[in-house]
Amino acid sequence: MRQRTIESSNRAARESGLSLIELMISLVLGLMVVGAAIGMFLSNHQTYRATESLARVQENARVAFELMAREVREAAGNPCAANLPIANVLNNPGASWWSNWAAGVIGYDNGALSGTATGTDALELMSATSSGVTITEVPSANSANFKVNTADHGFEEGEILMVCDYSQASIFQATNVNSTNVTIVHNTGGSVSPGNCTKGLGLPVVCTANGTGKIYGPNSLVVKLHAARWFVADNGRNGRSLYRQPMNKGALGAREEVSEGISDMQIQYLVAGAVDYVDAAPGIAWQSVTAVRITLSLEGRERVGTDGGALVREISHVVNLRNRTS
Repeated sequence: MRQRTIESSNRAARESGLSLIELMISLVLGLMVVGAAIGMFLSNHQTYRATESLARVQENARVAFELMAREVREAAGNPCAANLPIANVLNNPGASWWSNWAAGVIGYDNGALSGTATGTDALELMSATSSGVTITEVPSANSANFKVNTADHGFEEGEILMVCDYSQASIFQATNVNSTNVTIVHNTGGSVSPGNCTKGLGLPVVCTANGTGKIYGPNSLVVKLHAARWFVADNGRNGRSLYRQPMNKGALGAREEVSEGISDMQIQYLVAGAVDYVDAAPGIAWQSVTAVRITLSLEGRERVGTDGGALVREISHVVNLRNRTS
């Protein structure tokens, strides 16, 4: 009897479940483990989002600076020689920013350029490209065309071009490009706009049929004129972006979005002989600017900052104008 009682007691002990207190403790411990795992996951996810946002900001800055710095570096340059006297024979060159080679670089401070975001700076750059064609024959004094070394130059009718040697440069519009006899024509009249006021390419510019003569001999270079605006504007997606607007065949082209997430751009200029950078102002000697300091303010797309907002970074970059510092 005693043996049977002991066996029944042992069997009851083996078959008994958890008590309520034990179950609650188990649940609490389980919830703590699950909570810790969820917290770790959320923390890692937040870190990943912050890292991804920062990487995107840095990539936007890299693209913006790389493309913009390239054009700033080449501003006011030409493939012949530095600081050449320039004859601009376009009709009314002062009517459009891209046709008036006054300095090669001109800045606008604090939203002064129409169409830019409030409080942001903007920049206009002009240069002559480094690659082109060479003149092969000496034209007559009143000739309005150049015979060049190849028809495979990519020039088209209506494009703004520059011809230069080591004494002078001239800006004109191609009124005709003839691939058969390999000539580039710069006559007056025609259907191009703004057109040329004279076929003479010398200084001083006189807007008559023949104007002031200038003969560009063999090995003189003919290249494209390059002009572009850089500015920050609203992108229509509740943010701002950096834009570039080029000149194309004697007209202002459509703006091109270069990099998003750029909320501000501040630009300062170093004038030759000065000791510090200055903001754009009416009295600045643009033809003597030797360096440009660009500061971009960038914002990430996601709200992953420590204050619950988007990541914000401010990055500066200094670019020397190669044509004026080499």
